[in-house]
Amino acid sequence: MDPNGNGKRGLPRLREIIRRQRQDSDGGCADSPDLEFSYDDSDTHVNEIAELYSYTEQSELQLNVKAFEDQMETYDLPPSWQKLATTERTSVVMKLLDQLEVSSKPLRMRSARCLLYIAQGCWAEMQSDAEQQQWARTNSMLLYQLGVFNAFTDLLNIEFENSTAAHVAMRKIAISLADSQDLRVILSVLYTITEVIRNEKDCESTEYEQEVTSFCYEIAFSSADDLLPVKLLSMVTRFCSGSAPHFPMKKVLLLLWKLILVSLGGMPKLRDMKIEKRARNGLESQGEDTMEIAKTMRSSSPPASASDLLEAQNQKRNTRPFRRSLMKQSSLDDQDTMGMEMDANMADNGDDNELSEYDERRPANEADFRNNHDMYRPVSPNVQNALMLPRGLPWKPKVRQKDIDAFLDGARMKFLGYSLPGDRSTLFGLPEPIHEGVRILKEHIYTSLTEMQIQKEEEIARNPISTSEGEIEMTATEILYQAMLPNLPQYMIALLKILLAAAPTSKAKTDSINIMADVLPEEMPMTVLQSMKLGIDVNRHKEIIVKSVSAILLLLLKHFKLNHVYQFEFMSQHLVFANCIPLVLKFFNQNIMAYVGAKNAIPILDFPSCVIGDQPELTSESLEIGDSAAFSWRNMFSCINLLRILNKLTKWKHSRIMMLVVFKSAPILKRTLKVRHAMTQLYVLKLLKMQTKYLGRQWRKSNMKTISAIYQKVRHRLNDDWAFGNDLDARPWDFQAEECALRASVDRFNNRRYTQVNDSDFEPVDNCLNSVLGTSHDLSESFKKHYHLWLEQEVFSIPIDWDNLLESIK
Repeated sequence: MDPNGNGKRGLPRLREIIRRQRQDSDGGCADSPDLEFSYDDSDTHVNEIAELYSYTEQSELQLNVKAFEDQMETYDLPPSWQKLATTERTSVVMKLLDQLEVSSKPLRMRSARCLLYIAQGCWAEMQSDAEQQQWARTNSMLLYQLGVFNAFTDLLNIEFENSTAAHVAMRKIAISLADSQDLRVILSVLYTITEVIRNEKDCESTEYEQEVTSFCYEIAFSSADDLLPVKLLSMVTRFCSGSAPHFPMKKVLLLLWKLILVSLGGMPKLRDMKIEKRARNGLESQGEDTMEIAKTMRSSSPPASASDLLEAQNQKRNTRPFRRSLMKQSSLDDQDTMGMEMDANMADNGDDNELSEYDERRPANEADFRNNHDMYRPVSPNVQNALMLPRGLPWKPKVRQKDIDAFLDGARMKFLGYSLPGDRSTLFGLPEPIHEGVRILKEHIYTSLTEMQIQKEEEIARNPISTSEGEIEMTATEILYQAMLPNLPQYMIALLKILLAAAPTSKAKTDSINIMADVLPEEMPMTVLQSMKLGIDVNRHKEIIVKSVSAILLLLLKHFKLNHVYQFEFMSQHLVFANCIPLVLKFFNQNIMAYVGAKNAIPILDFPSCVIGDQPELTSESLEIGDSAAFSWRNMFSCINLLRILNKLTKWKHSRIMMLVVFKSAPILKRTLKVRHAMTQLYVLKLLKMQTKYLGRQWRKSNMKTISAIYQKVRHRLNDDWAFGNDLDARPWDFQAEECALRASVDRFNNRRYTQVNDSDFEPVDNCLNSVLGTSHDLSESFKKHYHLWLEQEVFSIPIDWDNLLESIK
């Protein structure tokens, strides 16, 4: 090893690591195993804390210890948090809070670093990661009880308004970690306390139940000007506009995500709220949860690509003649869940070898792909292996009232030659099979909250005076929407700009935003090993940003839709206008198997492993210690989130489905089916189902395995002709009109409910004499100056027949 760290023994190992990171770039990932990934609102608490810190920030952790030791020396106390009594700890925190309010910025930031070190669990005194986690929990709760969170929120507001720092950063050619040092300390304290409270909420611990409830209330029900999530969204907007390029976006987005998750709730809370809201509106509970049912599904083998078919032909050319059946896609792995029994004779004639072509290529021992993490990296939540697989279809079919009406109209026109608009019960003159069909459809009818809300809005639009909207329930989602409404388009554009910059398929442009400002050090690396470490850190940084942005967008869409469909549509339209659909498709237009299996992590450098115990020397061998998972949890999480966002934006919107067709999403989505994970495949198949009718007969003919997977995994609409282009709603010339009508409805909803603009045509006439005469009117200066002329023309010169006037009054 030479002084620069470029030893001859280390270089081949580094080349091997780089080669292994790029080995999948050609798309040859057919031998992928089933991924035991369990989707949840977030990763494990330990991993979420570790992702807050970049590897380049490791040196700054020692500054926190130094600040704490200096401060304790000032207080004449031993520099050991564990040795202090409870009253002494409280006293220290209160003194540090007082110091946060001094005018000297160095003193303020020294106090902030001390409090960050305390929130981090005073790791310099700990002997193990578990001990550090316990102390971090205890200390974070103590800090919240004593008002540290609110104090740091005030500090964040000061830094947000700090124009000097922004001007200095704007004049710099290259922005580095040093420019955002103070902001990163403040955001780290806020994030650590938020994440600890979120973990307590998820664990349903009773020890700090009061603190958790109080925190959620403070975040969700503050006044519109003081809402911390809105403040963070403003920081994102300023960063993207270029007026504050030093803002540490990764920490801002992580904090924003966790605040929304804590205040509004995750997927379990959404499910409970939906059940409760349906019950309040007199609707039956759906009884099916997508998350739970998807966990019981098995993944399908990926569709055959051209390269796979050629490879299969070459392998079998010497053993038997080429047969046309090789061109068919292989069978589904989970045919047994459909209750479909294979003919026993099939095993005798060798056809099963062709039908299970992809299953044979799967590794015999998949345990090699699912080793547990070593001691350095905690295991992300895995799916349960003992799930019972149901026989038959996983979903109960649904039918909309609109579909039944269309079915009845079609039957009446066919058999009787006329229609009965609005009549849903008369079946006179229709044959018995039609009666049976209507009965089956009515058994599966499903009325959504969305349909009820739209019907009510249409009624208010028709009868604005007689129809009352009722009292608006001020939920946490409603308060957040009202605070976001004035600048919501800018927020969406800013989030999508950051997502674009962080996407692995994006190429660096001179005019694009620099999201690397809070990861790049002041001095660039000088050795191969340091460059390798920085490269991993940069990729990890991008992955975490994608993870947080996708989670923020999905949570907002889900909560807005449950609160009121037009709030959801308002946000959706602005995402579509900001090119969210092509952006997500561009994200998936990569080697998705390589992205899902990316190893952009160095477990020994994750916090707190990097500061507790003896640290091994960073070499090419130690880069991979403790990292043996078959997939990246955060990348799987991001992919599923983006697929769910795409589904939310395009469902039942023919104009947006046509955008999927125009942007040639089918081959991109079909490649994504290579990820052998049931939930991922479910959302991909949903996106393929909605556009199948537009893809043509030849596409359906050559993708029969994909069509079969859609039939098996995606919910059925009993009279939905999704596979063939016979839908009258799919008329391309109506697409623009559909979007315009939706926008008009959304604007009418927002104007009526939030802008308080009253239409004078609908205001009642005031007939009370005293009220009319007592109303004060602002008279113009011109009128006052020529008042006598008005009297002469309008009063004195007009004769009044008082007898007739009094007679008419009688």
